[in-house]
Amino acid sequence: MSVKSATSRAGKTSRKSATGSKAAAAKSKTGKLPEWNLADLYSGIGAAEIARDLQTMDAECITFETDYKGKLAEGVARDDGGLWLAEAVKRYEAIDDLAGRLGSYAGLVHAGDSVDPAISKFYGDVSERLTAASVHLLFFALELNRIDDAVIERAMQTAELGHYRPWIEDLRKDKPYQLEDRVEQLFHEKSQSGYAAWNRLFDQTISGLRFKVGGKELAIEPTLNLLQDRAPEKRKAAGQALAKTFKDNERTFALVTNTLAKDKEISDRWRGFKDVADSRHLNNRVEREVVDALVGSVRAAYPRLSHRYYKLKAGWFKKKKLAHWDRNAPLPFAATGTIAWPEAQKMVLTAYRGFSAEMAAIAERFFTDRWIDAPVRPGKAPGAFSHPTTPSAHPYVLMNYQGKPRDVMTLAHELGHGVHQVLAAKNGALMAPTPLTLAETASVFGEMLTFKRLLSQTKNARQRQALLAGKVEDMINTVVRQIAFYSFERAVHTERKNGELTAERIGQIWLSVQGESLGPAIDIRPGYENFWMYIPHFIHSPFYVYAYAFGDCLVNSLYAVYENASEGFAERYLAMLAAGGTKHYSELLKPFGLDAKNPQFWDGGLSVIAGMIDELEEMG
Repeated sequence: MSVKSATSRAGKTSRKSATGSKAAAAKSKTGKLPEWNLADLYSGIGAAEIARDLQTMDAECITFETDYKGKLAEGVARDDGGLWLAEAVKRYEAIDDLAGRLGSYAGLVHAGDSVDPAISKFYGDVSERLTAASVHLLFFALELNRIDDAVIERAMQTAELGHYRPWIEDLRKDKPYQLEDRVEQLFHEKSQSGYAAWNRLFDQTISGLRFKVGGKELAIEPTLNLLQDRAPEKRKAAGQALAKTFKDNERTFALVTNTLAKDKEISDRWRGFKDVADSRHLNNRVEREVVDALVGSVRAAYPRLSHRYYKLKAGWFKKKKLAHWDRNAPLPFAATGTIAWPEAQKMVLTAYRGFSAEMAAIAERFFTDRWIDAPVRPGKAPGAFSHPTTPSAHPYVLMNYQGKPRDVMTLAHELGHGVHQVLAAKNGALMAPTPLTLAETASVFGEMLTFKRLLSQTKNARQRQALLAGKVEDMINTVVRQIAFYSFERAVHTERKNGELTAERIGQIWLSVQGESLGPAIDIRPGYENFWMYIPHFIHSPFYVYAYAFGDCLVNSLYAVYENASEGFAERYLAMLAAGGTKHYSELLKPFGLDAKNPQFWDGGLSVIAGMIDELEEMG
C-alpha cells in the first residue's frame, strides 16, 4: 500500500509573495485568488467519515491478511489461479485507493497550514494509522515476488489477472532487493519514528524560520521572493538575511541531513543497492547508464549554457560579475506590472486549447471546480505541486501566486501535471502513478506551450528578449541547477559512508558544485555556502532532482517533433499521458521516434537551450 506523494517543483526558483500588508497589496493586483475545496475528499479534519474510513481500512487490511497470507503460492497454482489472484489484487487496489484518499487529505490540509497544532496532530495521527494498517499488507508483494516466474506467467494468461500485468512485472523488478518479511515489517513500522519524523522536523523548522530584512521579520518564502525584486539593495539584504539565519540553524540542518543520509545508507546496504542513487533509479524505472549519460551531457554543456548566459546577463546589468543574490534578478528591460489571476488563467488555457481541446477542457476543471490553492498564507507549504490524490477522486494544485511571468509558467507547469494525473487515473490506484522521469514531461510540455504562445504574441523586440531570457533562466534552473543538485547529493551521500559531515564540509561540497555549474560570471559571496539547507527534495526524496532535467531535455526533443509533425501528434501525446505507469518510458517514446538511450538524444535537448542563448547574443 502506498500513499501518493506530491509532485513538486519546490527547490527550484522560489516565486512567492509576502504576508501581511504586502500580501494584501499583491492580492489587489492579482485579483481574488482561488482556494481549493478539499470537501471532495472530506469535509474537515473532524469529519465522521474520516473515522469511519480509518476503521474500514483497518478492518479491510486485517481481513486481507487473514484471507491471503501464506496462501499465494498455493492459490496461484490452482486451475483457476489467475482468477483467484486477480480478485486478491483487486481487493488490494481498493484498499490502496482508500488509503490514498485518507493520506492525500491529511497531506493537503497540512500543506495548506503546517504550523497549526491541530492540523499537525491530525497529519501525524493519520500517517501513523496508515503505517500501522499497511503492516498487514506487507506480505502480499513479498509473497507474490517469491512465486516462480513460469507460474505467474501462466496465471497472467487469464484476462482478469493479465489486466494487472504492468503492475506485477513492475513489482517483480524489486525482487532482488527484498528482505525477509520480519525485516521488511521492522523497516516499515520504524519509518514513522525514523525518516518520516526527520522529514516533519525539517518542514516545521523551515516554516518557523524568520529572516530580518529591513527591520521586518519575514518567513522564508517572502525572503526568497525578494531575490527577484527590482531593487538591488533588497536583493542584497535578502541574500544576507538568508545567509545569517541559515548560519544560525546550520547544526540542525546538518543533523537532519546526516541522519537521513545514514538512514538511507543502512537501507541501501541491507537491500544490496550498489550505488547511492540506485534505489531512486529503480523507483523511476530508468537505467543507471541513462541517468549517467544525462548527467555527463549536462555537465559538459555548463560552459555553453549557464556560464555563457550569466555572462550575458551580467553584461545587461553593465557588470562583469553578478553577486549570487542577483542571479534571478529581473532584467533591466523586462516589463513591470502584475499579471492578474484571470489573465494568467486565460494565458494558460488559450495555450493548451491551441494544442488540444481535450487538454484545455481537463485543465479548465481545476479552475471551475476549485482544485487550485493559489494565495500565500502563513504556514502554507513553499513551492508548488500537483498532488494526484487517488483515482477515485482528482488531483489538487498548490502554488503561491504573486502575478509574475514566472508564476504563470508555474501554473502552466502544475496544470500539465494535473492533466497527466487525470488522464492516467483510469489505470487505477496501482497503475496510474507515473515514474518521475516521465512525470515531469507533461508539466514541462505545458510550460513550453504557454511560453511559445506568449512569444508569438509579443511584438516588442525588448519584451521578446526579456521573455526569451526568462525562459532560458527557467531552463537553466530546471536542467543545470537540478543536475548540480544531483551532483551535490551524490557527493554528500558518498562521503557520509565514512562518517558524519559537518555543516562546514557540506557547505564546501555545495560551493564546489555550484561554482562549477554557475560559472565565472556569478560571484559567490560569503554566506552562500549554507543555501543547500532549504532545498526540500534533499530531505523528502533523495536524488529526485534529475527527473526535472530528464523531463526538460525530453520535452525539448518532443516539442521539436511536434513542430515538424503531421496530424495526430496531440492524440499520440495524450495517449502517452493516459498510459500512466503501464508502460516503460522507452516504449512510450517510440511513437515519436525518440530514444533516451542514445547519447545524442540529450545533446539534442540541450542544443535547444544553447540555440536560445545564441539568439539572445545576437539581440545584444
